[in-house]
Amino acid sequence: MNKSYFNYSTFLIILSSLLLINADDNNHDGMSMDMDDSSSSRPEFHPINPGSKTFHWLLSLFILLILPSISTSLAIANKLHWSLFLQYISTCYSIFESIFLDFPDNINNHENKTSKGTSWFLSILLGLTIFIGTFINGSNLIINKFYPNLTRFTVNYEYGFSYKLYKILSFLTVLTGWVRVCMAPIALFGFCYDKHTGQCIAHGIMGSAFILYSFILSLVLVVPWIRKHQLMTTPNGGSGGNTGLSQEFYDSTVMMVWGIVNTFTEHRWGRENWSMGDYQHTAMGIIWWSGGLLGMYLSRKNHHRSFIPALLLIFTGYSMSQHSQHLMISTKVHSVFGIALMGAGITRIIEISFLLKDKSCHPSGQILSFQYFPPFCLTLAGILFMGATEEQLQLVHDLGSDHSAYILVVSAAAFMIFLWIQLLIMFYLRLVGYNEDGELGLQGQGQGHHQYQSVDVEEFELGDISDDYEEEGSGSTNNHHELDTPSLSDDRNKD
Repeated sequence: MNKSYFNYSTFLIILSSLLLINADDNNHDGMSMDMDDSSSSRPEFHPINPGSKTFHWLLSLFILLILPSISTSLAIANKLHWSLFLQYISTCYSIFESIFLDFPDNINNHENKTSKGTSWFLSILLGLTIFIGTFINGSNLIINKFYPNLTRFTVNYEYGFSYKLYKILSFLTVLTGWVRVCMAPIALFGFCYDKHTGQCIAHGIMGSAFILYSFILSLVLVVPWIRKHQLMTTPNGGSGGNTGLSQEFYDSTVMMVWGIVNTFTEHRWGRENWSMGDYQHTAMGIIWWSGGLLGMYLSRKNHHRSFIPALLLIFTGYSMSQHSQHLMISTKVHSVFGIALMGAGITRIIEISFLLKDKSCHPSGQILSFQYFPPFCLTLAGILFMGATEEQLQLVHDLGSDHSAYILVVSAAAFMIFLWIQLLIMFYLRLVGYNEDGELGLQGQGQGHHQYQSVDVEEFELGDISDDYEEEGSGSTNNHHELDTPSLSDDRNKD
């Protein structure tokens, strides 16, 4: 009964989304999308060196974003040598690009200051990161070679301040690389000058924030010791005696803070007249901080789930889908962005309330396929919002395209970004001996995972292990391996 009800609810959601899109199209059926009638009046584009500029951007995408993200996964998994090797490559390229290479526009044939400044900032940040990493690596080599008696003080070096700083800096290089890669096309097309600057900043920050939110939800979902924390700390998946706060408490806190910022920065209170955009964005800020406060209250107890963050996404998506824009194509793209955001909120409520029944994960501990839908919708909404500025959509219109083709291309980018997020998380898990289901060594033992949970910790005291090893002689190799596996799992839980 529950399964059929869930399938029926999912079908209704998909059908409702299709009807919304169809109804929006019917409202403007008098305006056909036949672009051939205006082909004679389209502006002509004569880009300068388009091939070399495209290659430059693709190379920057690979070296300044993809390589740093891989090196960050290696750094967090304490694979320092390989992480440093990749970061050296990124640093050398970033410095070379900052000095000799530009992303010049077609108007003045120069790169804007913000894009160039981002390039130099990334070079400095990468240089600082490899300095810290090289210092850690060199210190370990010197201690191991010349002062071996001090190695006992560096057993837990990966938990030290310098290692934590190195990992944080590595993650910041990924964020800065993302900004750099996104700023390059803006510089190439000469966008975001004068009155368009504010809109570009707002769309860039909010769109990237939705993608970052998608990454966080994916991390909480896929990493097994985060997803299964209730199952691992309490018997039978219960919450009694379990401490900690749910994901929704932190989501509500961030939304509350962001709502306060949005309320007092979108309009200059008392210094200018109110416009329609000021009303829309300020109202959005008000509902975010008020809803965020309620969400914090409802999820204040240990691991209490809440629907408030998802409901705020639904309200925000509805508001954005109703935004009237100067261009019809812009209105259409904003509408689909709003639908994607509403889809993230609706499916998140279904996941929390009906699928998981307010638990942190399914009783089996496995990931259900439906749970990937909310973070993907957030990625889709984020990339759609980043690509919905007036200048971008004016260019799409001038090139003779329509909203449907543009949305399909942007959605393809969302698929690739979400795939890359999942690959990075899985790469990290493999580096530390896990996958999305748990520790790799335990999965090949049938029900070994459940046996491990039911065994008393006292049975694995070091004295008992050594005694058994001495008594069993040559037949003890397999038993010793079986005893080592829980100890590895215990170390992972400490991390």
